[in-house]
Amino acid sequence: MRRLPLLSICVTLVAIVLAPAAPGGGASLARQLTAALHSKKVNPAQTGAVVYDLQTGRVVYALHATMPLHPASNEKLATTYAALAALGPSFRIETDVLGDGMQHGTTWQGDIVLKGYGDPTLSSADLRSLAHQVARDGITHVNGRVIGDESWFDARRVGVGWKHEFYLNESPALSALIVDRGWDGREETEPALYAAELFRRYLIDAGVSVRGPPQTGVALSDATALGYVYSPPVSSLARYMDTYSDNFTAEMLLKEVGAVQRGAGTAGAGVAETRALLAAAGVPLQGIRIVDGSGLSFIDRWTPAGLADVLRQMWLDPDLHPYITTSLPTAGVTGTLVYRMRNSPAYGFVHAKTGTTDNASALSGFVGQRYVFSVVENGHPVKILAAQRTQDAFAEVLARAAKSGG
Repeated sequence: MRRLPLLSICVTLVAIVLAPAAPGGGASLARQLTAALHSKKVNPAQTGAVVYDLQTGRVVYALHATMPLHPASNEKLATTYAALAALGPSFRIETDVLGDGMQHGTTWQGDIVLKGYGDPTLSSADLRSLAHQVARDGITHVNGRVIGDESWFDARRVGVGWKHEFYLNESPALSALIVDRGWDGREETEPALYAAELFRRYLIDAGVSVRGPPQTGVALSDATALGYVYSPPVSSLARYMDTYSDNFTAEMLLKEVGAVQRGAGTAGAGVAETRALLAAAGVPLQGIRIVDGSGLSFIDRWTPAGLADVLRQMWLDPDLHPYITTSLPTAGVTGTLVYRMRNSPAYGFVHAKTGTTDNASALSGFVGQRYVFSVVENGHPVKILAAQRTQDAFAEVLARAAKSGG
């Protein structure tokens, strides 16, 4: 489909209708959308919105559409695109048990290494399965240590530009080896060591005695494979991330993209790959700054036009289309929209990603099969409930128009 050039939109409270007039009048739709965004508690100079017609590709409505704004968790839309495009919907993240040494009879001479590759869903049950896999190899004693290897990712536990209080409150510590999201009755700041401790305990429960203590380290390149487990597919991880706006999954997926595609399990590598993929798809990146996967960073910037175009490109891509609407919360039904737009035309019809921080509120998604939209509102602080009411009213206007053929 031919791409339309970005609009140059002045930073004033003006709505622009570019599509041919629909039944009932395109201008009427524009007036309704502008009215929906009006609130005394929301700053119009820091509000941006855009609507594309999915059937024609034309811009139906634009307000400050190219203004860089804090996206909050709408940042996760870019992470979703990168994870699905770079890794693939069916990609699964592995966690391995490796042996540094050699087996002599029923004794493993050397260390047992638990190596993580960034699975955000790794659980205690997975570690029990791995312990039993070691036991089924005929090993009853380890004459060495249990090593937790998190070297697939860097050692940075938080995202760039995060507030100090976000650490452990908005996301567990980031690590390529973290079990049960680092939670065992307390938040863990050394997730790989805790995973090694827990795995050692499960080995003993499975009948495998271990001589040495749990430690962290790196497996040898020629280590022997003794067992493995896999995460759910990336499509499922993305659906959970978007439905519940999970910051931890977003950051883990961003680093996974960097590790797999660029050989570096860092947010920087993941961002570089994300930008390259978006640029290749034709998503406008002017004014856009990506530094993390979740949108918690105060440094992140997105334009409403850019966010809507990320969604539109996934809609147009036959490989990604089956996963995008099912990944997003449904108005009044699921996830972060379960209590919003319940008694309205948007109920069950609008699928959209929410975003909320103390300086940003956003909603971007699809209205049936007719529209894709993005609304981003900033403030210092933003009035969250007022912003959400305007977003809901905006989506409801579009839902009413789509259902009436407008």
